[in-house]
Amino acid sequence: MKVANRVHHFTESVIREMTRLAARHGAINLGQGMPDFPAPEIIQEAACQAIRDGYNQYAITWGAPALRQAIAKKVESFNRIPCDPEKNITVCCGATECMISTMLALVNPGDEVIIFQPFYENYGPDAIISGAKPVFIPLQPPHWNFDPDQLKAAFNHNTKALILNTPNNPTGKVFTYDELSLIARLCIEHDVYVFSDEIYEHIIYTNTPHISIASLPNMSERTVTISGLSKTFSVTGWRLGYCVATAEITNAIRKTHDFLTVGAPHPLQMAAAAALSLPESYYQQLQRDYLHRKNIFLPYLKNSGLTVYEPEGAYYVMTDISPLGWNDDTAFVKKMIETIGVSAVPGSSFYAPKEIGKTMVRFMFAKRDETLHAAGERLAHLKSLKPD
Repeated sequence: MKVANRVHHFTESVIREMTRLAARHGAINLGQGMPDFPAPEIIQEAACQAIRDGYNQYAITWGAPALRQAIAKKVESFNRIPCDPEKNITVCCGATECMISTMLALVNPGDEVIIFQPFYENYGPDAIISGAKPVFIPLQPPHWNFDPDQLKAAFNHNTKALILNTPNNPTGKVFTYDELSLIARLCIEHDVYVFSDEIYEHIIYTNTPHISIASLPNMSERTVTISGLSKTFSVTGWRLGYCVATAEITNAIRKTHDFLTVGAPHPLQMAAAAALSLPESYYQQLQRDYLHRKNIFLPYLKNSGLTVYEPEGAYYVMTDISPLGWNDDTAFVKKMIETIGVSAVPGSSFYAPKEIGKTMVRFMFAKRDETLHAAGERLAHLKSLKPD
């Protein structure tokens, strides 16, 4: 018997594969985006208290009322998007489930979906699972800009949606107001949805502010804004994400979400409501902490001989390994794990075709100071790492 054709078009997650390889060799994991420092104590206690208070059965499928109310308040004040907690929010099992629920709800087989690349590795498979054709628009280093004419040419009568990720994983690019305005104009002109993944919205290092494209004129009606708790509150294992959209779109997303996962963990949803009540000072400190980590780690990368593309947001950094004489990103990362003891992610996993990213490698720096220093000391030996 044969497996389904759709799974022949993509591989298992390279990010998770590198994590397993790092664990096998005792390497410092700078691949998968999970911090090695604790979540705020107040939300840890809120989760424990929710369990003690009996929130251990199913929540409402599309989200506990307390969490949806907290999300609506945050979305209106921070993202500047009108939001009714009863009509416009779906809580999912992570932003990753938000994206596939949205794709299955709104995209038909044969539709085209525009994706900027390099892209978070799930987006391509999400399009394929939905039966859609991904159309890739390159972001060019060092500043990861796109060609406006190339983007315009990608739109046609088959285009159903555009996936936006800002701040971007893996590049750290923060899309500007002018870039978002162009994207919005094209999507309005061609009647195209925008699926906007904004999970890193609170982690920015420049004066370019985070802008939700749904806040632009006439865009809330065609945008699904996706975010979550994982990155902002260092709880990647909680798997809590949410979609914000019009009532009509939300109804469709809720149907697919219901049959994919039924619902996110109830006690963790109650703790998430507590997390979203933290004061503005929490987010200000979050930015200072990540800027501090970036300033610790990037000099180590630069001194190792890699070309380093400094991120504007998120907690990843893309590098080019060709100055070290390498042109095989996967072989490089595997050898780095096995001989130096540091893990990263081969850049080819963020590109289609993969060969485009064969000299690129992504590192992450959501780690304690001592972890970053330890990794940096090991990376000093990169210049001695030679291709077989």
